[in-house]
Amino acid sequence: MDYQFLFDQYNAKQSGTKQSQQRRLYHCLRDAILRGQCKAGTSLPGSRSLAAELKLSRNTVLYAYEQLITEGLLLSSGRSTIVASGLPSLTTAATDAEANKPLQLSARAQLTPWPSDPHGSFTAFMSGAPALSHFPIAQWRRCLDRVWREINFQQLDYANAAGEPVLRAAIAEHITSTRGVLCTAAQVFITDGTQQSLGICAHALASAGDVVWMENPGYGGAFQSLKAAELNVRGIAVDANGIAPSESDWEKFTPKLIYTTPSHQFPLGSVMSIERRIALIESAKKYGALIIEDDYDSEFRRDGPPLPAMQGLVADAPVIYLGTFSKTLFPALRIGYVVVPKGLAEPFAGMLKLGHLRGRSADQLALAEFLRAGHFATHLKKMRRLYAVRRDALVAAIDKYLSQVATICGGSSGIHITIALPEALNDVDISVAALAQGIYTQPLSRLATGEIMCNGLLLGYAQVHEGEMDQHIATLAAVINASKK
Repeated sequence: MDYQFLFDQYNAKQSGTKQSQQRRLYHCLRDAILRGQCKAGTSLPGSRSLAAELKLSRNTVLYAYEQLITEGLLLSSGRSTIVASGLPSLTTAATDAEANKPLQLSARAQLTPWPSDPHGSFTAFMSGAPALSHFPIAQWRRCLDRVWREINFQQLDYANAAGEPVLRAAIAEHITSTRGVLCTAAQVFITDGTQQSLGICAHALASAGDVVWMENPGYGGAFQSLKAAELNVRGIAVDANGIAPSESDWEKFTPKLIYTTPSHQFPLGSVMSIERRIALIESAKKYGALIIEDDYDSEFRRDGPPLPAMQGLVADAPVIYLGTFSKTLFPALRIGYVVVPKGLAEPFAGMLKLGHLRGRSADQLALAEFLRAGHFATHLKKMRRLYAVRRDALVAAIDKYLSQVATICGGSSGIHITIALPEALNDVDISVAALAQGIYTQPLSRLATGEIMCNGLLLGYAQVHEGEMDQHIATLAAVINASKK
C-alpha cells in the first residue's frame, strides 16, 4: 500500500485544521482501517521504514501505532504490527444505518412546544421573566464576593442534597412572615427552580398511571412534568374563584395530586377564594390527595399585600408549597424550593440523597445573605411600584386599542395580563402573526389541559417599558384586526 499517498490524501482533507503530525497519522491510519482500506491481517510497515517513507520522526509513528494497539485496531505480534480482525467497517455501518428506523423521543417526551422560545431575545410581552434591567447586580455581586472570600474547601464538595441549611432557614423565615406558610427549615428543600420541583414531586409522590388534576387552562410546564412522569393528567375547569372540581370529579376521578395556582391562577389571573381553598383542603384530606400549591409570582400584588398561602390556612394541611426566585430576582439564578408537610420531611430528605444533584453552595449562601440583609425585601418593594406603573400603562393601551374585541381577565397580581378574545378569532394564528412583528403572546388555547376552554392571549409586561406599551398594543391590535378579514 502506498502510505505516502494515503497520508497526503488525509492531509488534503484536513487542510486548515490544527493537528500535530502524531494526531494526523493516527487519524489517517484509523480511518483507513475502519473504512476497509487496510484489511484485517494486513501487516503494517515497521516504525522506522514508515517514518522514512512519510518523512516523519520514528516517535510520531510509534505514538500512532501504540494508540491504535490500545484501541484494539492493531495487534503487536513479535516484530510485526497487523490490523486486527473482526472490526466494524464505517462503510458497512453507514449502509446499515440507512435501513434503521429513525431516532425519536419517547412518547411521553413528545409534547407540543409553542412555536419558539423567546427567552434571551427580550421580545415584547414575553411572559415569565422579571424586569432584569432593574436587578441590583452590584449588590448581588457583593454578596457573592463575600461568600467566595469566606468559603472553605469543604464547601467545594458535593453539598447537602436538601440545600444549604442557612438558605433553608432564611426561606422558612421569609415565607412564614410574608406568606403565612407554616413550616420549619427542615421542611424546606432547595431545587433548581419550579420545573425541577414539579418533576421531583411528580416522581416522588405519585406512581405511573395515577390521576392528577390540573387547572384548565393551566401552566404548560406543570403539564409537561406530570405527563413525563407518566401520570394521568385530568384538566379541571376554573372559574372566578379558582379550580372548581365537582363532587362527581372527586368520586369518579379521585386524584393522587392536585396542581393549582391559587394566589394568581395561571394563566387567567383569578384568585382562589378562602371558601374554595378550605373546601379543597378538606376534600383532599378526605380522599387522600396532596395539593401542589405553585406560588410562582404572588409577591407582586397590586391591590394590597400578597395573599396568605393555602399551605398555612389549616394545621397539617396536605399541601406541597412551591416557590421560586426566577420571577422575583432573575431566572438564571436557578433556585427554587419545595416545602413539604412535616410528616414527609424525613422521607423526602432521604429520597433526595439517593438520586439528586448537590452543589452550587456559593449561590445558595449568597442568596441567604441577600435575604437576611433585607436586600430582597427592598428589591420587591421597588419592583411592585415599577410593575404597577407598567400594568396600568398596559391596561390603558388595551382599553384604547382593543376594548371592542378583548376583555381583560384578572390582572390584580403577578407580571402578566391575559385578554380573552371572541371565539371567532384564532388565538394561535394571531400569536404567530404577532411574533412576526416582534411581539410574543401565548395563545390560551395552547394552555388547555383538556377540553379547550378559553380563546385569548397572555401578555407578560414586566420587561416592557411603560412608554412603549401604547406602540406595542397598537401593533397587536393591527394584527388582531387583520385576522378578522
